[in-house]
Amino acid sequence: MADVELDFDLFVIGGGINGCGIARDASGRGLSVGLAEMNDLASATSSASTKLFHGGLRYLEYFEVRLVREALIERETLLRAMPHISWPMRFVLPYHKDMRFEGDTPTSKLLNIVMPWMKGRRPAWLIRLGLFMYDNLGGRKILPGTKTVDLRTDPAGEGIKDQFEKAYEYSDCWIEDSRLVVLNARDAESRGAKIMVRTKVVSTIRHEDHWVVQLADQDTGEQTTIRAKMLVNAAGPWVGDIIQSKVRLNTKEGVRLVRGSHIVTKRLFDHDKCYFFQGTDGRIIFAIPYETDFTLIGTTDAEQDDPNEKPVCSDEERDYLVAFANQYFKRDITADDVVWRYSGVRPLYDDGASSATAATRDYTLKVDADGGAPILNIFGGKITTYRRLAQSALAKISPYFDDVSGDWTAGVALPGGDFPVDGVTDLITGLMADYPFLNDAWAKRLVRAYGTDAKVMLGDAKSATDLGADFGATLTEVEVIWLMEREYARRAEDVVWRRNKLGLRMNDQQIAMLDVWMEARRQAA
Repeated sequence: MADVELDFDLFVIGGGINGCGIARDASGRGLSVGLAEMNDLASATSSASTKLFHGGLRYLEYFEVRLVREALIERETLLRAMPHISWPMRFVLPYHKDMRFEGDTPTSKLLNIVMPWMKGRRPAWLIRLGLFMYDNLGGRKILPGTKTVDLRTDPAGEGIKDQFEKAYEYSDCWIEDSRLVVLNARDAESRGAKIMVRTKVVSTIRHEDHWVVQLADQDTGEQTTIRAKMLVNAAGPWVGDIIQSKVRLNTKEGVRLVRGSHIVTKRLFDHDKCYFFQGTDGRIIFAIPYETDFTLIGTTDAEQDDPNEKPVCSDEERDYLVAFANQYFKRDITADDVVWRYSGVRPLYDDGASSATAATRDYTLKVDADGGAPILNIFGGKITTYRRLAQSALAKISPYFDDVSGDWTAGVALPGGDFPVDGVTDLITGLMADYPFLNDAWAKRLVRAYGTDAKVMLGDAKSATDLGADFGATLTEVEVIWLMEREYARRAEDVVWRRNKLGLRMNDQQIAMLDVWMEARRQAA
């Protein structure tokens, strides 16, 4: 190493789940870590998912068995580490004889040869085989297994059209995706990492044994320079842009940008199970209980060319999801029933697949050290396997440093998650006993967001007035200060759409007033 004073061993570009997961893992191994996110944490792909920790049942049709197995194992590992923001969910898959494959999957091609009379349909035995593998590939211990459901008598059949008489019910998990990112960042910071939000990488200079990175604060324009031994490019949809315009690597590796859109409606059914719907076009969507009073429906798969073009759920995609859901629900929904819609771009590794749906959801990690100091580029990945991706990343990073400790994150709780998987109800009950002014819905929201930290945040409050200004929908001054001081929130949109989803319950005036209040507090700090 030349006589250069380094600011960091490792500098991570990108504050999504991959970047924050790697920052946490690396910090816990004793490396000095910096992370820059040009917007808010989880402001792109990582807050626009379908909110599931799942193995990816349909990926078995593409023979991605390793990816599915890794994801299935991770579900229960992650549940134990974050029981406040993740919980088990049962999925109901109604069966009908016209279920078809989407496009030319490897499985459909094989069946078309062996069983040409099926004409592209998914036979019942194949679904049962897939679910059997799904139950057993990951060494399931916490989650219940698959069972067959009679929709004519089961509550899950009440809102479904009468033509659907049988379904398969299996397990996966819900995850509060953007909170997962923030909690990983908080844990990384507690272990020594420096987390910089709304900080953009302007340029990099590569030396033989270190990088010089120019950063700009997006709010003030102030520029700073840092030096690091190694870079991690975890920029998600912008990973290619970083490679080409910031670090200027000569590589053929790239990403395929696939837009996934979702709609949210008022609650469409009264139970707490999720539906897995298969369309006559071969695609699938989920219909999921969401934020108590709503139903989340998604997703689509559409190509997106430019990462700088904000992904938007188009009217066409909205209408597609509405029509898809109407194939199953008794009560037709319309565009007027949609209360919110959102879209995100998945930065998938470009494996040359024929369609967006067929593109691999697996991740690829590439180290480039030929031109001087090393850089690790992250392609693809899915939220369920973020921790394993981080471990794999550290396996590639560690050889460039001395005395890096081994894997440690499995089972280590994220902030607020230090309680049993089945302890949420007790935590809610205890919070209401300690703070009698909380009602059940308010206490549940706080526990589901902050876990054991809810009590730390509320402190010695004796009444709701002790929590300061009321911004609406149970959002108070005490909580906003917590989010600003401990969870990197700077603007109202960070609070009401990423740290929580109270934007569904607050009106535009309330959100605008919150923004003014937060800006005033920031200016006064």
